[in-house]
Amino acid sequence: MTDSDDESYTGRRKDMVARQIVARGITDPRVLAAMEKVPRHLFVSEALWDQVYGDHPLPIGHGQTISQPYIVAEMTQALDVSPDDRVLEIGTGSGYQAAILAELAYRVYTVERVRELAIAARAFFDELRYHNIVTRCGDGSLGWPEEAPFDAIMVTAGAPYVSKKLLSQLKMGGRMVIPVGDKHSQTLVKLVRDEDGIHQTDMLGCRFVNLVGEEGWEA
Repeated sequence: MTDSDDESYTGRRKDMVARQIVARGITDPRVLAAMEKVPRHLFVSEALWDQVYGDHPLPIGHGQTISQPYIVAEMTQALDVSPDDRVLEIGTGSGYQAAILAELAYRVYTVERVRELAIAARAFFDELRYHNIVTRCGDGSLGWPEEAPFDAIMVTAGAPYVSKKLLSQLKMGGRMVIPVGDKHSQTLVKLVRDEDGIHQTDMLGCRFVNLVGEEGWEA
């Protein structure tokens, strides 16, 4: 496996950030630094390394994808993660988004329902020394109530509605970013909990794989 600090991939990450992310208005310096640092190519099949820094998602097997770099950056910036935050991610997938979050947060809890993907992601986290990522295989639509409440929750699969079970696991002042809609298109939504309740902001149109589970779509 190619070293994550290989100069050619470092250059491609910088180009990705400049052309796809900064150019679209992402300004958070911590998010930009994380996107430049994390070796995205290591989270996909070696056969896709020539495409992985392109402006598009890629398949990772089991009907799942690694998200387009810009979407990763947009969702991460919207989550407004602080260094002492505990973050819950629903849908580990390749593990790339969790690695980005791990660069920003104190601890990341990530849930994946596909066992093979969960195992592979854990191996990547260990190899890259992301010891602040805690993994679980199970129904992510239910969250991780034993570790709640969280400062922030990111859902990386399209949900039919905003789950009350997930909202209940947010701290006061907590943020959640989730794609909501039908099985073919969604709206990326940000929700914030404060003393007055839950406040929702619609961000942009998007298309994610389906969130499967008790609080999502049927398998």
